[in-house]
Amino acid sequence: MDCSHLRLLSFASVVIVSVFSRPTNVHLRNMHSFITAVEQLEGSNPGLTPLALVRALRKTAGHDDAMTMHCLGASNNLSDAEVLETAILNASSFSFFDKAIHHLVTDYGEERGVVLAPDGSTVALAPLLLGIEAGLKAKMEGTSPACLFPLTLGRTLGLSFLSLQDFPPSNRLGPNGCWDNVDHPRMFRLSRPATLATDAVIHGGMDGAILGHDIYHLPAAEDPQPLSQVLKGYYSFEIRGEQDFDLNKHISPRRRELSRAILEPLNLQEEVMETLRLVWKLEKTEWIAFDTGVGNSVKDGLEVFVHKYWDCPQIIPRCQWGAKPPKDTPLPLSLPLQFLYIHHTYEPSSPCLSFATCASDMRSMQRFHQEYRGWNDIGYSFVVGSDGYIYEGRGWNTLGTHTRGRNSLGYGVSFIGNYTASLPSRYSRNLLQNHFVRCAVARGGLVSNFTIHGHRQVVNYTSCPGEALFSEIQRWEHFRD
Repeated sequence: MDCSHLRLLSFASVVIVSVFSRPTNVHLRNMHSFITAVEQLEGSNPGLTPLALVRALRKTAGHDDAMTMHCLGASNNLSDAEVLETAILNASSFSFFDKAIHHLVTDYGEERGVVLAPDGSTVALAPLLLGIEAGLKAKMEGTSPACLFPLTLGRTLGLSFLSLQDFPPSNRLGPNGCWDNVDHPRMFRLSRPATLATDAVIHGGMDGAILGHDIYHLPAAEDPQPLSQVLKGYYSFEIRGEQDFDLNKHISPRRRELSRAILEPLNLQEEVMETLRLVWKLEKTEWIAFDTGVGNSVKDGLEVFVHKYWDCPQIIPRCQWGAKPPKDTPLPLSLPLQFLYIHHTYEPSSPCLSFATCASDMRSMQRFHQEYRGWNDIGYSFVVGSDGYIYEGRGWNTLGTHTRGRNSLGYGVSFIGNYTASLPSRYSRNLLQNHFVRCAVARGGLVSNFTIHGHRQVVNYTSCPGEALFSEIQRWEHFRD
């Protein structure tokens, strides 16, 4: 090892120790802490390439399996990556990167190797970084990122479909979960037993496919940004106004539509089958028998994947926005329902443009409904934010308190904000008008010929959902006078 490598080793070790000398960062499992650690590594080693860095992180987390090495090569085949990886392993607090990236689910349902993103979603880092590495490698070598889908989603989806063939297809993917504290996240616990493809793993896979694709398609003369900047641009964005979502920005709340645009043109059935053949060849997975049963399991599983992660919008669960429990036992709905009632909140009067603000608004509404209205819970079934997400109120199966005399007949869905004189963003309207209703019908929550009503149409004393929004929904397909 020459003197320059010794200096690199020394600097990297100092950087990593300094990252973990800050108590606020040591145990927090959020994207900000991970980006901060990466950023300080880059700052200490200005000549370090993004490709070398992601390879070093891969080595640290022990992700040199047969398929990854087949697609990306060994993680220490660049001298600077090897030295940096050695520095990480010799630092006194190297375990941050190992614990942050290495994915596993404990017997008690805790999912590790995942972080809370600023948008409120939970992301597994391993498939995210593999997708970025695949894009960087293809960009630097001028080759096609042929393994982008297998590394980010294909292998995980295929093995999840096959490992649970005795289960209904709907139970072969997921689940989601909740953090112990969204402000200081330290533990993420799943809502039910895990499949190989938890929601966080699929989120990380979609994000890795998007960012790897974006890096590969950079103009020929443009060098990739440092890893920290790639992650900041995608996760640590700021929406300055509702209409920002009408722009073509590649940010994490749009992962479903962006990943669909990239991957749907592929023949996903054949892509997953080819991935499984590669797994069988490289890993000697003899239990994979390529008969019609495998093809049918993949076909059924992909239908669930497309519906759950592309057709349906992501819905932020109650535990994620900090909901209090109902004051009394919730009453069930008798599904499917005939109506969808559209509301606006009026108060809060301003659209919420971030997860933090939307979650705060949800807690404020629940507190008002429970303490001042005397209701059992927040009244709405679901609430639409302007941050790119829908928030769970009473949910799919529980009777709400949103439309007097009609609560048992339909879902009450409200947009956060006062829409007397202006409209919600086109993006948030599309979430409800197209994605949510399609999802509700497919899951048996709404009948296929459901009716949309504005709140004012069935309750005399209100102008809800506001003049502008009511004029807008009159043009929607299922609206009825």
